[in-house]
Amino acid sequence: MTSSSLPSAFLPTLQSSDKPFKRRSSVAPITASVSEKSSVSNSPVSISSSEPPKLPIRKIPGDYGLPFFGAIKDRLDYFYNQGRDEFFKSRVQKYQSTVYRVNMPPGPFISSNSKVVIVLDGKSFPVLFDVTKVEKKDLFTGTYMPSTDLTGGYRVLSYLDPSEPKHAQLKQFLFYLLKSRRDYVIPEFAASYNQLFDGLEKDLASKGKVSFNDPGDQAAFSFLGKCYFGVNPVDGKLGTDGPSLITKWVGFQLAPILSVGLPAFIEEPLIHTFRLPAFLNKKDYGRLYDFFSSSAGSLLDEAEKMGIAREEACHNLLFATCFNTFGGMKIFFPSILKWIGRAGMKLHTELAQEIRSVLKANGGEITMAALEQMPLMKSAVYEAFRIDPPVPTQYGKAKRDIIIESHDAAFEIKEGEMIFGFQPFATKDPKIFDRPEEYVADRFVGDGEKLLQHVLWSNGPETEHPTIGNKQCAGKDFVVLMSRLFVVEIFRRYDSFEIEIATSALGASVTITSLKRATF
Repeated sequence: MTSSSLPSAFLPTLQSSDKPFKRRSSVAPITASVSEKSSVSNSPVSISSSEPPKLPIRKIPGDYGLPFFGAIKDRLDYFYNQGRDEFFKSRVQKYQSTVYRVNMPPGPFISSNSKVVIVLDGKSFPVLFDVTKVEKKDLFTGTYMPSTDLTGGYRVLSYLDPSEPKHAQLKQFLFYLLKSRRDYVIPEFAASYNQLFDGLEKDLASKGKVSFNDPGDQAAFSFLGKCYFGVNPVDGKLGTDGPSLITKWVGFQLAPILSVGLPAFIEEPLIHTFRLPAFLNKKDYGRLYDFFSSSAGSLLDEAEKMGIAREEACHNLLFATCFNTFGGMKIFFPSILKWIGRAGMKLHTELAQEIRSVLKANGGEITMAALEQMPLMKSAVYEAFRIDPPVPTQYGKAKRDIIIESHDAAFEIKEGEMIFGFQPFATKDPKIFDRPEEYVADRFVGDGEKLLQHVLWSNGPETEHPTIGNKQCAGKDFVVLMSRLFVVEIFRRYDSFEIEIATSALGASVTITSLKRATF
């Protein structure tokens, strides 16, 4: 979802507390990622202080174990012996530090160097956004980079550091896409999701319950096709295959850092030790590329005017739309349903009242101005970003010797060392957030807006904005907008809904068991 961080969509999300809502906000697209091969004049935002540390410097605890075998042991702990969250938590307890050394998957033989310094608190984490201190080159997926055979032979924008000439050019291309199609977002979203909810209601009436995920994926991809290119993918050669083709293609790239729930003796040699061969996905990727090539003609014309080769622009546009934007919607929309659904009737009623009263005052129309008049809705969305950030991991390589600070100590990181941040721990930092494991829907209402600087899902603070000189998600504001529209469409249509939740390798699996139509 960001041009330098893993799309939420295809990473397992942190399983947070099941505690419900207790009552307690601005917008500006999902991560666009686009290619390689214009120096950046914009000064990137500097988040970590360059002043001398005020805390005592402590040696970074932890170790990497024996060569080769240490990385294997940590990988087995991460996927099987402990599981992801316990893998991080147990070492925090062991070292009494939120900063320590560890190996991150995949390790041998996919990654040549799995050693990282991990940061797990809200104070140290932002160093990963400071491109004056860390380099982002080829670190989108972490300690390894998928084959460029999966992206047409190009290093797409997600793998570029802002210091590389193509970064500014390609990110500017994404900004052009988002600006040129902004008038289509609200009407196309309403059309696509009204059609989705009509279908869900029919299936619910006939079956008693209905899965949201698969029809939700189809609605998301159709919306993006119509919003970005004026074309519904379902009406062409892709038919309804788009979401499954994307999921398979992304799986080839992220398999080394995913678990699909198989026993270790199967998963380890199958997806964690050697790369899945890219040629096995060539035909399916070709179908996606053909759709973008034929549908995005005017955008590709503009890319050529900007000095970007047409083919390269197309591969990057595909990546931005499918990996980042669609991927984010695939994971985050079920997450919104999960958290708001679990919160219960009281929150549902308050959201419905706020949304409908604002829409009535605005002539029934959904507009950007109307959305800004819904503080509870905005906060509920931000809280979902905080508690289940759709981009859970960040990587950066120290450009020079630097000092970082946690809440308790300062640590020296040497030039060339890899820094890794697991975001769900940072955004649930108990020294920043009250009741961090709870979904508090109105957390960011009123004075709570001050906490938005600690909502970090977009590869930068929510209070900052993407530029060609940083790695913050080009589509940050688009993603927030879509998420708000999703909540508004639900509660202008329904008083309440009930769900069942299961987990999967790709986040929450949501089954809708009840949809109560609007009565006021």
